[in-house]
Amino acid sequence: MNRRNLITSTLAAGAAAATGAQAQAPRRKFKLNYAPHFGMFRQHAPGGPLDELKFMADQGFTALEDNGMRSRPKELQEQIGAELKRLGMTMGVFVATADFGNRTFVVKDQAARDKVLADLRDSVEVAQRVGAKWCTIVPGRFHEGLEWGYQTANAIELLKRCCEICEPTKLVMVMEPLNALRDHPGLFLTKIPQAYALCKAVNNPSCKILFDMYHQQITEGNIIPNIDLAWDETPYFQIGDNPGRKEPGTGEMNYRNIFKHIHGKGFKGVMGMEHGNARPGKEGEQAVIDAYVAVDVF
Repeated sequence: MNRRNLITSTLAAGAAAATGAQAQAPRRKFKLNYAPHFGMFRQHAPGGPLDELKFMADQGFTALEDNGMRSRPKELQEQIGAELKRLGMTMGVFVATADFGNRTFVVKDQAARDKVLADLRDSVEVAQRVGAKWCTIVPGRFHEGLEWGYQTANAIELLKRCCEICEPTKLVMVMEPLNALRDHPGLFLTKIPQAYALCKAVNNPSCKILFDMYHQQITEGNIIPNIDLAWDETPYFQIGDNPGRKEPGTGEMNYRNIFKHIHGKGFKGVMGMEHGNARPGKEGEQAVIDAYVAVDVF
């Protein structure tokens, strides 16, 4: 081979190697398992849930959250589960049972209890299709005419029955305290210490806490100390800045410090991105990604 051909071959090989390296470059690696939800990136991935999953994975997200999974067709649930497995992503929570208008857990109403237990049985099947480890429960409204201690005892009794359904498959119900000041007035479960006390009373690995930091910033603040105090009963977090319930950096919460604290405690679970996009369109979707890149630096 003459000198000119040798140089040409060498340059071509180098270019090919560079191109291959670029094509196989590892995707962004976040320090925590942030979980977007379907619809968050619909402008970048207009082809439906599976298309969005691929986009999420390409952006470095390692988990998914889908509150409405139970209402999706079984065939789609199976497809989502298979795609999550193929992409190496973790399935986060879906809503197993939630009633914002009725007293479900706090009274001895057999019809209400039967409905809750049926929801949990259905949720066990959904979890198996999508590979979920956690499901969300919201224990309904409180009773203005019943002493709080009786309401709590009734809730504990029903939670124990729910655990009998979930525990054999290791599905974990995570109770979500919701704020009563802005979004959900009248609900029974509103604070992390209350959820913690319920978990201790139920004393079952299938009954834990979903710590939604948006709701708790409104209800009680004191986020990092409450994380520490409830740590042993908290396998799951959700994110949303306040005010507005949008991505980190759009409100008052110092999510970089909060995430640093959670990461420093060795958390390996899911961080659900249960918030909206502050801006519309592709620009708004990219802003969400950029926001997580900015706060994941520690």
